Amino acid sequence: MFTDWSEALEAESLPLDPTTPQQHAAATRATARRSHDEHDLALLLDALALPTDPDTITTLLPLIPETGDHPVPNTPALSAFEAMALSMHTTGDSDHKIREATGLSTTELSNLIATHGTPREATAPAAIDVPVIPLPVSTPVQELLDWAAAHPAAAVRTRATRITADLTELTERRDTEAAQRQAEEKVARIKADLERAQEELRTVKAGTRTTVAAPTAARTGGSGRTREELAAIRTWARANGHQVADLGMVPKRILEAYDAAHRAPARKAG
Repeated sequence: MFTDWSEALEAESLPLDPTTPQQHAAATRATARRSHDEHDLALLLDALALPTDPDTITTLLPLIPETGDHPVPNTPALSAFEAMALSMHTTGDSDHKIREATGLSTTELSNLIATHGTPREATAPAAIDVPVIPLPVSTPVQELLDWAAAHPAAAVRTRATRITADLTELTERRDTEAAQRQAEEKVARIKADLERAQEELRTVKAGTRTTVAAPTAARTGGSGRTREELAAIRTWARANGHQVADLGMVPKRILEAYDAAHRAPARKAG
C-alpha cells in the first residue's frame, strides 16, 4: 500500500484508457471461436461484459466452430490477448491493428501466427499489410516507405512493413516514457508542495507558542525603554549630530536630549 498520502492521491488521479471498439470486436470474435453453440456464446459474452444483443449473436454465429474443431485438451491454452490476436489475423486485420489492440510486440505476434495461425478468411482484402498511420518522420523517409510498400518485389514490401512497424513501436515507447516522466515530475511537485505546507504549519505552531510565552512589552537595560524605543532614539540621535553605538546602552545625555525634543510644550497660564 502507499506510505505517502500524496502518492495515493496521485495514483487515484491517473487516467485509465477505456477499451476501444476494435478491442471489443476482437474479443467477441475470439469468444465466438471458442464457443460450442449459440447458448454457450451468449453466456460467455455476458460473463465478459460484451454485447449480447441478437444482432451481435447473429453476426458471430458463423464463427462458432463445428463439433470436433475445438482445440485438443492437451494443447497449451492461449491467453486472452493471444486468442484475440489470432482471431483478428484470421479475419484479415493488419498486424499493426492487432498489435495496437492486444499489446503484443512484433516478434510475439510473428511467433504466434507461425505456431497457431490459420489462413485468413476469403473475405479479407488481398492488400499489402502495411500500417496506414501517420508516422513522425520526414517527408523523404515517408515517401521512401510509400514507394517500398507499393514495390512489386515481395522482399522490398516486407522490409517496408518491418521498418514501419519498428518506427511505430519506437514512437509508442517514446510517448509512454514521456508520459511516465511527466507523472513522476507531477508526483515530485506534489511532494515538494506538501513538504512546504508542513514546514509552514510547523512555523505557525512555533510562532503561536512563542507569542503566548513572551511578555507584552520587553524592556531592555536600565533605561526602562523597549527595543523599539531605543532604535527610534538612535535614529533620532544620528540625524541630529549625536554619535551613538548600534548596540549597548544609549548614553543618558542622549536620552535626555531625545525626551526634551519630544516633550510637549507647557501651556502658558492665562
